[in-house]
Amino acid sequence: MGWEFWTKQLDEEELVVDGGFEDYSTTTGSSSSSSRAAGMNGTGPSNLVDPLEDPLPGVGTYEDFNTIDWVREKSKDRDRHREITNKSRQSTVALLHSISDAFSGWLLMLLVGLMAVLTIAVVWFHLVVGSCYDFFCISCVYSEESHVSASCVCLFPLQGAFAYVVNYLMYIFWALLFAFLAVTLVRAFAPYACGSGIPEIKTILSGFIIRGYLGKWTLIIKTITLVLAVSSGLSLGKEGPLVHVACCCANILCHLFTKYRKNEAKRREVLSAAAAVGVSVAFGAPIGGVLFSLEEVSYYFPLKTLWRSFFAALVAAFTLRSINPFGNSRLVLFYVEFHAPWHLVELAPFILLGIFGGLWGALFIKANIAWCRKRKSTILGHYPVIEVLVVAALTAIIAYPNSYTRMSGAELISELFNDCSLLDSSQLCGYKQVRNSLADRPAGEGLYTALWQLALALVFKMMITVITFGMKVPSGLFIPSMAVGAIAGRLLGVGMEQLAYYHHDWFIFKGWCSPGADCITPGLYAMVGAAACLGGVTRMTVSLVVIMFELTGGLEYIVPLMAATMTSKWVADAFGREGIYEAHIRLNGYPFLEAKEEFEYSSLAVDVMRPRRADPALAVLTQEGMTVGEVETLVESTHYSGFPVVVSQESQRLVGFVLRRDLLISIDNARKRQEGVVSASQVVFTEHAPTQPDDAPPPLRLRGIMDLSPFTVTDHTPMDITVDIFRKLGLRQCLVTHNGRLLGIITKKDILKHMAQIANRDPESILFN
Repeated sequence: MGWEFWTKQLDEEELVVDGGFEDYSTTTGSSSSSSRAAGMNGTGPSNLVDPLEDPLPGVGTYEDFNTIDWVREKSKDRDRHREITNKSRQSTVALLHSISDAFSGWLLMLLVGLMAVLTIAVVWFHLVVGSCYDFFCISCVYSEESHVSASCVCLFPLQGAFAYVVNYLMYIFWALLFAFLAVTLVRAFAPYACGSGIPEIKTILSGFIIRGYLGKWTLIIKTITLVLAVSSGLSLGKEGPLVHVACCCANILCHLFTKYRKNEAKRREVLSAAAAVGVSVAFGAPIGGVLFSLEEVSYYFPLKTLWRSFFAALVAAFTLRSINPFGNSRLVLFYVEFHAPWHLVELAPFILLGIFGGLWGALFIKANIAWCRKRKSTILGHYPVIEVLVVAALTAIIAYPNSYTRMSGAELISELFNDCSLLDSSQLCGYKQVRNSLADRPAGEGLYTALWQLALALVFKMMITVITFGMKVPSGLFIPSMAVGAIAGRLLGVGMEQLAYYHHDWFIFKGWCSPGADCITPGLYAMVGAAACLGGVTRMTVSLVVIMFELTGGLEYIVPLMAATMTSKWVADAFGREGIYEAHIRLNGYPFLEAKEEFEYSSLAVDVMRPRRADPALAVLTQEGMTVGEVETLVESTHYSGFPVVVSQESQRLVGFVLRRDLLISIDNARKRQEGVVSASQVVFTEHAPTQPDDAPPPLRLRGIMDLSPFTVTDHTPMDITVDIFRKLGLRQCLVTHNGRLLGIITKKDILKHMAQIANRDPESILFN
């Protein structure tokens, strides 16, 4: 019983995927011979090509929607490196080639950092120029004083109700136009350009292949439509999509270097570094970007990748600083300069914000997944353009009357992080001035107006983000989640500030908050709330704290950020251990084994392996005795991605494993290039061909394409150990034996189905659909 074909419906386009016993393919320990492309090297005519000298194109490569063989790829790279090292001792040219090969990785990291920054700078430029909200004003001028915004200069200013109505209608018109262009371009040219991209990047970095997802068309369309989607005013961010953009840049640059173009495992090391560059550039947080790649995105992250990620992030940070896209002459996006230190008593409201962030994160994940599932299973999913236009219209109509929902997410967060000065004209700084001092400030009418507007904005942001994330436009989640937390934090911060002003004699304020002292900083609460909500949604911890203090420059506020982030994770984990990205991976049925999820059940390998008792026998090849016609019939009658090779059908002693793709390529090549190969030719996987009658056609020797050391476990191996083996070695499948006799096979999909079944979920949901 092999796997069925998977289907992935993307918009209205179906892609057929070879999956299931995807399975009969290997990602196990390969001998050096299996890491070489091979063909036929047996007795026969003199024109038979030796596979060690003339590798067959296509052998050792992978089909779309398949999982790579991590161990085989690493073995290939070791063989390549060993060969280059040996040759370097023979000539000066070979020595120079060895040096260039060693340096190529660092050169690639340099190019990734530069290309990603330049691509993302284009996004920033268009977003800054297009951030005017009074659309009747036809000229926008870049403002150095503003953190991320632009100031509008009205050439034909209007006043009164008529101007308000015109601007309202123009706001809705531009929102609908930008949203329509974004969703139309995505559907027409690059369906993979929609969404955040981080769930798919995580899946690709785990070894899965999705061809085109990191291609040039996806890069171009996602860069253009990201500008349009954010400019439309939808409640989405650009940081997640910018990680996807950076990975597209890295994947394209990998084709310039042979060792990365021909080795899927090496390419994924570069993609891990590119993810770090994406966050580094998006937030101006190079160290946080490296930690984000390590904690949240990467599946395999060796020390070499850590160093190269750090170097790529460094290059990106230097380039970003020279471009100055934030307009504040600093590397950070939301620079803060708070005047008052935080106090130990304030840990209580910080933890309260952490609880809010955890509850919001858990609620958001459940609501968003329910909405996305409804989108997949109802007629709503067949009309993505209408959905985007309806949500854009709804967002624009509700957002425009409230200045805090009308402004972009980055501007809103910057406003909420702001620490009021005496000359600050913001409504959030609408205090009654007492003794012309920053301290001891009672709230004025302007502040009360701002507070109820913020309360409405909080409810609106929480609801609209649920239905926006996952639509067929580029949509990130960092900024909307931070905006929700920043609003809640600012509200709590102002409440604490007024409580301290009117009740400074309470015991909780005594000793540190005396009359006339500026002891509460509402902007700090907004910053902590932003971290708490983002942590509740993504379940990031270490990388999130580092990103936040790099994002704001608030190094002295690490402890409040740590307390809120950890509390948020604990509270959210109480409702489910999945973050939003893991939840979308499971929703889409990607074959991904989450390293954070523990396998706590007592099942054995024999309980999970296939075939089961009522299933047909396992499809296998014998090391000798089968003809080319019999092998071709077996391959054509099944959808398996690989076949175990045994001594004979009777003994079932395991010899090795052969990939379906390699088998087909080798047979096809033999029919074209080796004389005498017919359907009656014997296929052998032994070192020496058996003796045959003189009139028999020449045998076809395929030992070179066989993995001589497939990974195996016994039938009584506990599944928790088997799952750990799959995670740490990146296996696609392993074979199950008993006293050396082949019993069955366990694939990554079998494990995921087993885990879903134990968790009372539908096992058939583990599909790439």
